[in-house]
Formats: sequence, C-alpha cells, structure tokens
Amino acid sequence: MFTSVLMIEKALTSADVEFVTTLHGDEPVSFHVLLQPRGEQADRLLRAIDDIALGELDEAVREGQTPEGEEALSVGERALEVSLTALRTAGSAAEGRLVEDHPLDALKAVVQEVGADEVIVLTDPHYVEEFFHRDWASRARHKVGVPVLKLFSHSKA
Repeated sequence: MFTSVLMIEKALTSADVEFVTTLHGDEPVSFHVLLQPRGEQADRLLRAIDDIALGELDEAVREGQTPEGEEALSVGERALEVSLTALRTAGSAAEGRLVEDHPLDALKAVVQEVGADEVIVLTDPHYVEEFFHRDWASRARHKVGVPVLKLFSHSKA
C-alpha cells in the first residue's frame, strides 16, 4: 500500500478526491490528512492579493469575513471530517488531524511516524508565497525527506 501525507487548508471537493485517489492508478493508497485552518496567524493581506491576482475581486473584499481563531478551528474540524469521509468513500484508508501551530514540523513528524512515501500539498494558489518560495510545498521539499507534490484545489470552498 502506498502511503501519502495530504496537507490541505479546506475541505476536499469531489474533484480533489478523485484527483488524489487516482494518482497511483489501481494501487491502494492510505492517506494521512493534515488540515491547517485559517487561524489568526494567516495574513489577510496576502490572501487578498492572491484573490486579486486570480481576478476574484469579490473574494478579496470578503477576506475580512473569513473565520479566524477559534471559529476557524470549528470550521476546520468539519472540513477535516468531510475530507476523511470522502476519501474513505472513494475506497482509500484515511485518518487525519488538525494542525494549529508549526505545520511543517507537524508534517515532518507525520511523514516519519507513518513512513510516508510522499507528501501531497493541495491548496488554492498562493501566488505571493509561491513567488518567494514560502508556500508549504516549497518549504516542505527541504524538510521532509520524501517527494513533495504541489497540486491546486479544483475550486474555492
């Protein structure tokens, strides 16, 4: 069985689930999902710039309404459960947890703990962070010791 650590920031869509569960053809895959909800450490300005770069001006204006802190944790717990259920329904083994602080340290620990074959980082585009190589995938490549695949989510949640 192939073991993947899947790092996400929101609930998986059905297209996302189909995409990640078919990456390895018919080989069974076990997913260990890490979800970091948008917390107080998230920078609203960077998210708004990303929205503008994508031509989504309405989203940029609504960044102030995005759940933060404790409210984001509750939303994150629901998103994690939805994602795990969807992966299991698609026939994959799946377990997961929320990550509140130091996502890359948590990622490295899980990779070592489960003997992961790869890391998949599946997020919306974050152009500013990606340009400066500060996104999760770029930073994880130097930290986890297994291949890191960067994928973009199929739709905004």
